[in-house]
Parts: sequence; structure tokens; C-alpha cells
Amino acid sequence: MRSIMQDISYALRQLRKSPGFTVVAVASLALAIGVNTTIFSYANRMLYMRVGVPHASELRLLSLRGDEHMLVHSFSGSGSIGAHDSYLDAFSYPVYQELRKSNTVLGDLIAFNDRGSESVTLDGVAYTASVEAVSGNFYTVMQIRPELGRGILPGDDGAPGSGSVVVISDRFWHSAFGGARDVIGKVIRVGPTPLTIVGVNPPDYIGAQAGSLAVPELYIPLSLAAVLNPGRGDMDLGGPSLWWLQVMGRARPGVSQAQAEATLNVALNAAIRATVTVEKDETMPRVVVQDGSRGDDFGIAELAKPTYILMALAGMVLLLACANVANLMLARATARQREMGVRMALGAGRARILRQLLTESLLLAAIAGVCGLSLGYMSRNLIPALMKSGWEGGEFNVPFDWHVFGFTAAVTLATGIVFGLVPAWRATGVEVNTALKEGSRAATRSRKSRGGKSLVAFQVMLSTLLVMSSALFVRTIAKLEAVDPGFKAKGLTLFSVSLPDSEYPVPKDVAGLHRIEEAVAGVPGVSGVTASSMPLVAGWQSSGSFYVEGAPVPTKETRSDYASFARVGGSFFSTMSIPILAGRGLNDHDTETSPHVAVVNQALAQRFFPGVDPIGKRFRTSNDPKDAVEWIEIVGICANSHYQSLKEETPRTFYTPYRQAKEMADATYMVRSDLPAATLVPALRRAVQQVDANLPVRNIRTQQEQIDETMQQERMFATLTAGFGFLALVLACVGIYGIMAYTVSQRTNEFGIRLALGALRGQIRGMVLREAAWIAGAGVVLGTVATLLLARLVQAMLFGVKPYDPVSLAASSLLLLGLALLASFVPAQRATLIDPMEAMRNE
Repeated sequence: MRSIMQDISYALRQLRKSPGFTVVAVASLALAIGVNTTIFSYANRMLYMRVGVPHASELRLLSLRGDEHMLVHSFSGSGSIGAHDSYLDAFSYPVYQELRKSNTVLGDLIAFNDRGSESVTLDGVAYTASVEAVSGNFYTVMQIRPELGRGILPGDDGAPGSGSVVVISDRFWHSAFGGARDVIGKVIRVGPTPLTIVGVNPPDYIGAQAGSLAVPELYIPLSLAAVLNPGRGDMDLGGPSLWWLQVMGRARPGVSQAQAEATLNVALNAAIRATVTVEKDETMPRVVVQDGSRGDDFGIAELAKPTYILMALAGMVLLLACANVANLMLARATARQREMGVRMALGAGRARILRQLLTESLLLAAIAGVCGLSLGYMSRNLIPALMKSGWEGGEFNVPFDWHVFGFTAAVTLATGIVFGLVPAWRATGVEVNTALKEGSRAATRSRKSRGGKSLVAFQVMLSTLLVMSSALFVRTIAKLEAVDPGFKAKGLTLFSVSLPDSEYPVPKDVAGLHRIEEAVAGVPGVSGVTASSMPLVAGWQSSGSFYVEGAPVPTKETRSDYASFARVGGSFFSTMSIPILAGRGLNDHDTETSPHVAVVNQALAQRFFPGVDPIGKRFRTSNDPKDAVEWIEIVGICANSHYQSLKEETPRTFYTPYRQAKEMADATYMVRSDLPAATLVPALRRAVQQVDANLPVRNIRTQQEQIDETMQQERMFATLTAGFGFLALVLACVGIYGIMAYTVSQRTNEFGIRLALGALRGQIRGMVLREAAWIAGAGVVLGTVATLLLARLVQAMLFGVKPYDPVSLAASSLLLLGLALLASFVPAQRATLIDPMEAMRNE
């Protein structure tokens, strides 16, 4: 122990004697370790963390599998219906109830559903919070022990609206109530409904969806879902046609997965036939029982690949930092050869010196690790901040747990060994007599510097890969921002309204929406307003069957054609600045008593009416006589505009007047005004309150903010990779500067003799710059090849840019070469200032 302490003390003295080296090495490693800690914290939270309940490994999630004809009439959940292999993570409420009654192979089944964001009012202060609806047995089965009060009980989950209670998250408790202990019994208004707080969840509980970007803040009984988000018919708990509930249970000892699935499939078949009419061409789904320790994480699968790519890029930054420090250590070890020779001449063994040098490396890594750990802790929520919507509620925090600490400690230890082992081994490999000679440094400079130059070329290669990757993602964002959405986004403010079923039954719902539209239109400064069932470029869409009058009826084999649609107000096209190319747009005369009409876009007209004028043609959205769907006449053709996202090709779309809809409880209002959104919003709230004082205005944002949200992943990647690229450039410049400065110091005598023999100082400068250019050029070539080989992995994440984009590759190459020459210019200039007489006297 005394010997180890001596090594540490000596290492500290050595690091203090070289403050420049210490600062550069620690800063390089700390930034790289901090970057990796931040990325790993996010990956751990999104991909590996279990739900915060006891014995999470016992949880089992139920999902459905089937073919393209699987019986699911409509669904709200993660999954895909069609394309020969269908899957879904949702069940209807009646099917869930039947499964629960028949279940003998799992513990009691629970149901839950993410209800999105809701407006919350507390003492006159408005909040936006995310809500999750849970069954009455949820807290018991999940074994959640609230920090205060109680959880949701079976008695709270009776008839719709019977249990007006809510459990809040620990974070909402602190943000809205300051952590006051008397919070139990307080009343908050969620939407139009007053709810009594009965409990506070423990801090480590993050919801039943471990990878969710928004951790629920409010937990309500399942029976309240239809009250808070008032739908029509199917949203009632008894509605058999909407598949919207996620279902889980706990494994029972001695019951295998195959046994559980076989038993549950029998129960599912009976439950479906008891609640839904099975058509002749529909096939029955089958239940799949899978690991539920992370809750319902279907939606996180699409984040797995981007997260692994981020981890790989962060790992390259760490490798680059290790190469940089290793290069500095090599130069430092060469400069200390005489010291090592003296120590070995005095009796020190090679193992003793190797241990001393490794102690210095590990101490350097430990200092950097502490700094990197602090940086990672402070920046752990960076990625969630880049991904979070600016207007939706829901907490998302990345915990800093022992997994992250262990990861950082392992990375710190590994870096100390990686960048310290080779320089330490080389420093102890010199012969004692050679090391003690005055001119030994010059005699061995070529062999010693070759490894350093190879390391610098490796650094440049990694830097090239990182810079080119960042260029591809930055170009992707630039391409997306340059896409014309097909409408004028500037000057549009959006907000959403949900009408409670109890106060706005059919057909008062549609009339209520129209009254709100008229009230908003009267706000000073508003030049246009329209309601719509769908906001444009919001990342989701509504679509349905499209049957043209007189066209052949699709068979089971040919299937039906689909089109996107939106129910909109009469001034939709003028408000959104979407041109009408033929016929007319919608107007205020298109009401519930007038013939049903629609405006179609160019894409739909070309698909369904090629070479034919569609004006006056009719279609409908169902061909089933029992649905009694009316024929809709096409009265106009509008220009194409993007519907779901800027990435997609323009979908075939039709627009119908919302006033002709049988029912419509939710709407998004698009308001055009030259006034800033912050100035306009209070007036919009007052206009809505004039119609209904208890009606909350939700999700207020501008249209540009709505568009930007659909590009969050691309923007996050562009931001992070640009940061990686910048760090890589700095590290590469430090590496090139270090090796060229070391080379110049080793060749002082050579340059002095050349100058004494008549060489021009510009020639000396050119020698140094050419050497740097060769090193950087080799690294850039290797990095470009690596980029071309690996860029195919991210091709699906790019837009408007090919993996071999010449602009990105050329700009990155020129930038790296230019910075490499700039970094080597100072050592090159220093070489020209050598005094020939002084150099020859030393020789």
C-alpha cells in the first residue's frame, strides 16, 4: 500500500509539472466520457429500464398477432394491421373483461391506456399534464405503494364517472403543490371534470410504459376515460369496436408461456364471438404472452436503432479522445526516456516503471472520469429536452442510477488502460545505455514518431467519419426545412378543444364547434379561422376506404382503396392558403341540411379519376348497405399539401365539411393572424369561454411548432452529431498539433543543419506542412471509405440526402484538411525560427 501511495504521489507531481498536458488530456477525456455517460443514460432509460414496481420480471404483456384480415375494426395503440402479418398491443374493453373472467393461467389481468395531454386547472392556474387511465385492480397487481394516500381502487372503477379521483405523480406533486403534505383531498379540474386527489405515486414509478417519452403525471380510473375524452359510442367502456386497452398480468409459477397462450387463445376466441359480429372474411387474432418488465414498449422499438447509432457515434468520440491522449502520452514517454534510463540504472525493474506509468494514466483517467461523470449528470436530460414537445404535458427525466455510475466507472478504467498501456510499455522497452546517451533522442525519433503519426491518422479517420455523419444529418434537417408544406404555415396559431359528451350530445357537438369557430372569427386581429378534425403535418392521420360511384366493387383479394381525409370548416382553404385549382372550395353554405360535398386534392384526382374531370363525380367511404353512408359529391380540386409529415409523398386526400358530420367532439382550430401568438392566445381563450366558461383550451402552439415537432428526431440527431463532429475536429486538431510540435522538437538539429547549408525557411515550413498534409490526407481517405461503408445503416433516417452525398463528403474533407494544415502551421512556423548555430553546437 505504501508503494502504491508513492506511485500516486509521484504521478500527481508529474501531472502538476506539465499543466498544459494535464489540462488538454483531462478536458479531452472528460468531454468524451461525459458524452458517453449522457448517451448511455438515455439508452438505459429508453431501452433497458424496467417499470418501477416490485418483481417487475414477473409481468407479462398480452398482444395480438394475425394476418392481414385479422378482426380489428378500429384501434388506438401501437401496431400494424395489414401487410400479411398484423400485430397489435390493444384490446377492447368487453374483450378485456371476458379475458379477465376466464383467465386461469396468469395473475389478475390489469388494463391501462395513455390518454395523452389534458388541461389541468388548480386554484385558477392552468397546467398541461399527461394522463393515464388504469383499471381498478392496477395498483394492487402492480404492487405500487403510494408515497402518500392510496392508489386507484376497484370501487373507483365502476360506472363511467363514478370514481372522480386521481393519483398524481411525485414530480407533479412537487411542481404544482410544492411537495405539501396536505395535498390529499385537494380538488383539481382535469378538463371540465373536478377530481379529488387521493394519492401520490412513489418517485421511482415511471408508469406502465417504461420507454415512454412522457411519463404520466395523473392516474385516473378507467371508467373516467370516456368522461375526460368524450368520444361517441365506441369510447364508451361497453363499445366493442374500439381496441384501445393495453393488458398485462403477472406470471404464475409452473405455467409456461405456451400453456398460458393456449388457454388465453380459447378465452379470446369466446370473448370476441360474444362481443363482436365476425364477418366471413375476417380471421381471429391469437394472443401472444411476452415479457412485460418494461411495460408496454411497442412504440419504443422504432427508437432502438437511432439510440444504438448514437451510442456508436459517442463511442467513436471516446476512442478518438483515447487516441489523442495516447499520442500525447507517447510523445511524453519519449521525452522521459532519459528519466526512465536513470531509474532503471539505479535498480528499478521494468515492471516497477510500467506500474508507475500506468498509475499516471489511471490517475489521469480518474480525474477525467470524475469530471465526465459530473458533465453526464448535468446533461442527462439533454436528449429528452430535444425530443420533448413545447406544449404537451408529461414529465420525462433520465435517472442517474448505479447502472450509469457503473458504466462511467468501467469506461474510465478502460480509457486509462487503453491510452496508457502502449506508451508505458514503450517507455520501459529502451536499453539503459541508449537511454543515458546524450543523443539517444535524435537516434530514435523516427521509430518513436511513426506510432504517433499512425495514431493521428487514426484520429483523423474517426473525425472524418463523425464530421461526415453530422453533415448528412444537418443536410437532412436543411432539406426538410426547405420542403414546401403546400400551405402557408407562418401566421397560424393552433389550439384544440374537446366537448364533453354530457353537455354536447349529438348533434349539439357539431353546433358547439361551429359556435366556437364563429366566436374566434370575431377576435380582433384574426383574419381567418377554421376547425378541423386533423391538424396538418402533426405526425398522424385519418384514412378510410374510398369507393367511386360506378367503379367495380373491390373483392377480398383486391381489397379497397384508401384515402386520407379531414373534416374541415368552410374557410379551411382560404385560412390555410391552399389554392383551389378547379371547381369551388367549401363554404358556410355546406351545412348539415345541404347535399354532402367534398374537395379532393390533385393526388386523389389523378389516382381515382385519371384523364377525367372529377367535378360532379360521387364517392362514399363504405360500401356496406347497413352503414347507410351517403354519396358525397366532389365540388372542387385543391393543390397538393403535406398531410402527416414533410417526409411523406403527398397522400391522396379529400376534405369534407365538419358541419355535415354526424358527430364530432374534438377539433383543432387553425387561426390566421398577423399578431404574435403570445398576444393572440389570451383573446382566443376569452372567445372560447364566451361559448362555454368551463371549456378548456388545449395544446396551444403555432403551426410551425407543430411542423417542427414532426422533425424532433432528425433535429436531435443533427444537434448531437454536430456536437460530436465539432468535438472530433477539436480533438483531431489537438492531435495533429501535438504530433507536429513533437516532430519539430525532435528534428531541431536536422532543420538547423538544413538552414546552415542554405535551405530557405519557406522550404522548412513546407516540409512540415507536407508531412501534416500526408497524415491528414491518409486519415480523410480512410474516413471517407468508412463513411461510405457504414452510411447505409442510417439511410432510412435521411431525407433528400444520399449516404454518398457529394456535398457532405467534399465539404467535410476540405474542412478537415484545412484545419489540419492550420493546426500544423504553428509548429511549421516554429521550425523556421531555429537558430542554425545553436542547433549545430547541440549536434
